[in-house]
Amino acid sequence: MFDAETTALFTAVLEEVCENISVYETGARAHVASKILETAANGQLSINVLKAAGQKP
Repeated sequence: MFDAETTALFTAVLEEVCENISVYETGARAHVASKILETAANGQLSINVLKAAGQKP
């Protein structure tokens, strides 16, 4: 599990990547969140790496 600081980082990255996605497009936002978490679970916690992962289709 991730600590509060890391979770806040994920939230910030998610919001930045999804800034042009409607809050009602939950499927798209869930996909981005999934990619961010998958990347973090592999030990990659760099902001730039997480953003890039969230932007992948």
